[in-house]
Order: sequence, then C-alpha cells, then structure tokens
Amino acid sequence: MKNIDRRNFLKKTSLTAAAIATATAFDSCAEAEPERAANAQYMGGFGAPKLETVRIALIGVGARGSGHARNLAMLEGTEIVAISDLYQDWAERSKTTCEEIGKGQRHQDIALYTEGENHWKVMLDEVKPDAVFISTNWSNHAPMAIEAMKKGAHAFVEVPIGLTLEEMWQVVDTSESTKKHCMMMENVNYGRDELMYLNMCRQGVVGELLHAEASYIHELRFQMEEQERGTGSWRTPHYAKRNGNLYPTHGLGPVAQYMNIGRTDDSFKRLVSFSTPSLGRQAYAEKNYPADHKWNQLDYKGGDLNTSIIKTNLGRTIMVQWDETSPRPYSRLNLVQGTKGTLAGFPTRVALEGGVEGVTDSHHQWAEGKDLQALYDKYDHPLYKRLSESAKGSGHGGMDGIMRYRIVECLRNGWPLDQNVYEGCLWSSVSPLSEKSVSQDGAPQEFPDFTRGGWSDTAPLDIIS
Repeated sequence: MKNIDRRNFLKKTSLTAAAIATATAFDSCAEAEPERAANAQYMGGFGAPKLETVRIALIGVGARGSGHARNLAMLEGTEIVAISDLYQDWAERSKTTCEEIGKGQRHQDIALYTEGENHWKVMLDEVKPDAVFISTNWSNHAPMAIEAMKKGAHAFVEVPIGLTLEEMWQVVDTSESTKKHCMMMENVNYGRDELMYLNMCRQGVVGELLHAEASYIHELRFQMEEQERGTGSWRTPHYAKRNGNLYPTHGLGPVAQYMNIGRTDDSFKRLVSFSTPSLGRQAYAEKNYPADHKWNQLDYKGGDLNTSIIKTNLGRTIMVQWDETSPRPYSRLNLVQGTKGTLAGFPTRVALEGGVEGVTDSHHQWAEGKDLQALYDKYDHPLYKRLSESAKGSGHGGMDGIMRYRIVECLRNGWPLDQNVYEGCLWSSVSPLSEKSVSQDGAPQEFPDFTRGGWSDTAPLDIIS
C-alpha cells in the first residue's frame, strides 16, 4: 500500500477552496467558523514565557480537584496560592494537605474562596495566579477557563473542555487573544500502554494507520448515590436530558495522537452517531429509590450505549463508544490498526504481520500477558521510563502524576504543552456533534476546524524523553 500523504491526498480528491465552495448539501451544513482576531496568536506549538515558580489556584477540590492539589503541591517549582470551592470543608481539607506537604517552606499563604458560586471570580482578581486548575461540573469548565485566561492565567480544565461548539470557539478565541494556554487535562494520554503505543506508531511498527477504536465503558450508576454534592449529583441530569456520546475523550485522545490528528497529517472530517434505547438508568432508579425520589422524576432520554464513527480527511475511521450504565467490565478499547499490524487494549495485546519476534509466529496470534514484557522492554516510552517511579500513587496508575509533572515542566521551561487548546476542543466536540447526529437519526455532522487551517503546519507531538 502506498504511503498516505496528506498533501497528495488533498490534491487527488480536489479538496481545494474551489471544491469546498461547490460541496454537497450536507457538507454545506457545517457551521461557518468565526474569523480569527487581528491580534490573535495561533497556539499550536506555542510556548509561553518561562515561569520560575508556577503560582497555582484551584477551582473545585472534590474527588478530582483534591488529587490535583495534593500532587501539584509536591512538585518542584510550584506554589499553591488559592483554593475556591462551594464547600468550606473541602477547601480546608486541601489547604491543610498542601500546607503539610510544604513543611513550612511552601504553600503557607493559601487564600480560600468559598462564599458562593461566583467567589472564584474574586479569587482571580485578588490573587492573580499564573495557572488555574478547574475541576468542577461540566457546565462550568468553559466559562471558568475563559475568565481565567482573561485575568492572565493559563487554564487547565478537566474533561470535557466545553459542552457546546459555541463554547469551544470562545475558548479558542480567548486563548489566542490572551496568549494563554488552555489545556483539557486528558490524563489517559499519559498511561503506560498509551505512551508505548504512541512510540510504536511513531516508529512505524504497525505501518500506515487505517482505523482506531476508542471508548469509555465504565459502569457508574453507583454515583447516583451522590445526591447533594459530588459527581453523581450533577451528572445524573445530563443522562436524563442529553442523548449522545457525553464523555468521549479518555479513549479518543490517545488514538487521535497516534494518528497525528490535528497535527500535520490528518484531522477529523465528519461523524455519524447512534444511541441504543435508554433503559438502564431508569431501571436502576426504580430498583434503588422510592417512587417519589428525584431520580425517579427524571425522563431518561440518553441511550445506555452510544456508538459514533468518525471519518478523517484521509479517509481513516475511528469508532468511539460511551457507556456508563451497562453492567460490564471497564474498557477504553485503545485499538489502532495499521497495514502491518494491530495494537489493542483491555487486555493489552499486539499482533504484527509475520508475528512478534520471539513470541508469536503470525498475526493470527496475539502477544499478550507475560509475553508483553519484551515489547515493554523495547518500546516503553522515554517519558514513562523517566517519570513512572516518581508518579506512583498519583492516581490512575501514575498517569495523573506524569500529566501534572509535564504541565509544570512545560510552564517552567516555556515549552509548548503536550495537548494544545485545539485538540481539547476537537476531541470534546464529539459530544455536541453526536447529540445532533442522534437527533437526526444518524445524519452526518461536520467537524469544525478550530485551528482555522493551522493544523496542517502544526508539528506532531514529539516522543518526549
């Protein structure tokens, strides 16, 4: 098979400005992209001025945010300066943890902002942090990131970066106009297997990449017990009101980086999406709560399982699934298929044309289990080798610690981030696009180009050592 070359592909398929102008009817359904401001900075490959000490504020220190606070406080070159949360006890808990880690040398002047839903805005005005870590409910991610950047801080946002395409464009435009980073913290990109597969793809082990599969299969009905505060208290209404892939990025982020999506080689073009009937949440609520309970007053519209198919500019395909309802084992799929073999996850396994040397005889057999050690020895990512020991205990098998370390390392050295603002928006855009496609019985939806054409000149993520 001939090498897939982006520029030649575009020429051969006449994907020029003239061709786009005469596109088919459903191509024309794509929303027009807003113009880039005159003073804007394209953020692909952007490195902000170095920060010797990164002054960090946190908004939201529940289950996720408290982990960020603790681990960031442990990193060299950080100073935790402020915490904002709706709940005083959570804020005090994280403040105490950071102070203890600081041992009287760091994190000793942490201001708390816990007086209502908008007290975080006062924090930004008074403290003026260098970086803000946002771990709140989904609806607040984009508004808080936008305000943080306007107040002069880099914004680091939990998944997803926003809920609507309009929000995502606002995030992009604000990042470009303020010249501040906005990174969606997709921690799975820093998992051991994901980093190894990225390294193997970069080395051409599986040849030209053709297809990928990604998912977030994670039964989380138990979160409905969190009724006053915590994830379940605000996620449950989303399951009732929305029908699509509500949480695509844990599986999608890594495979997108394998394929260099949004970086020189390729980008997402269009998506189709379908959902199953919505049965599981209602059944769970009826079984576990009284008839008059608030969870039994909801009309659950979101399908238990959503399957979306992405077509890229180069004609590659990516299947993305989401299911937080069904009783089945956890999976992110993490599969990438090329002309010379396939890498897959859950369980981790590898098949290569001609077999995996010293392990299998052909691609009809998986190398898995104990046989994988030879592959880890050969292809473990240099970043994992450098940071895995220090990241132990940081969350999710160490991927959280590696991610936080890299954020601080990049800020202190003035380097580009591993995930730029456009990737965060592109991966997150699967949610609103899938909802629209499902509502239109699977009609194709065009992806916005948040880079405004800049992706074609944005370098792929390096194999960082």
